[in-house]
Amino acid sequence: MNKILSILLLGCLILTGCFRDSHKDVEFHNKMVILTDVIPDAILEIRYYGTYNFVGTRIDGYDQPVAQLTKEAAAALKEVSDDVIARGYRLKIYDAYRPQMAVDHFVRWAENISDTLMKPYFYPDLDKSVLFEQEYIMAKSGHTRGSTVDLTLFDMATEKEVDMGGTFDWFGPESHPDFCGDPKTGQYTGDNSKSPTGRSITEEQFRNRMILRNAMTSHGFRPLDTEWWHFTLKNEPYTDTYFTHPVSLF
Repeated sequence: MNKILSILLLGCLILTGCFRDSHKDVEFHNKMVILTDVIPDAILEIRYYGTYNFVGTRIDGYDQPVAQLTKEAAAALKEVSDDVIARGYRLKIYDAYRPQMAVDHFVRWAENISDTLMKPYFYPDLDKSVLFEQEYIMAKSGHTRGSTVDLTLFDMATEKEVDMGGTFDWFGPESHPDFCGDPKTGQYTGDNSKSPTGRSITEEQFRNRMILRNAMTSHGFRPLDTEWWHFTLKNEPYTDTYFTHPVSLF
């Protein structure tokens, strides 16, 4: 009898855990959407699902190469997409919702100073030891709240990415929106004094960054002052919630 009761109790505990996990899944799915369901024209290059990223391996929590956003952020991004499509562009998405387990993966990688596999491609001018100090890597990310997106523009005429003068996830001042220009006025200055090695971008490359920036800010997104590709919905719905659900199809 005791054995039977133990088995029944174990079954109840397992079912309770499943119900709790299922409840969490339902809550998450009710808040998020698959971005391409809202914006079928969006092009996806989910960098953290592959190996071409600053770590050099698939990042924890990226179970499938899809993009997810809160319903509110996706609706606003649809307006951006409609705007740029009318001008001959499409949105290309590098990252959107990012689970906390992925951020934890970044932290572990940054703590391993000897792992510099991708340094030539993403942070050639920096010593890896400064990544925390200069806030390139942090223990929390706005992406984990579900209303932040990393993206660029794709030119339908040339069938190529628009030249922004630098790659996504480049660690350095060259990624700042005010590099070589004033994003408030849109004026190109050519001032590259912030670059530690004298790197620069052209007037056209700065202008391309401003096309993306203006489209995003016109539809309710706020930019980040250190990354030209990074935008967060101003009225994001879950300001204090850091989700843990993996990136995957529902």
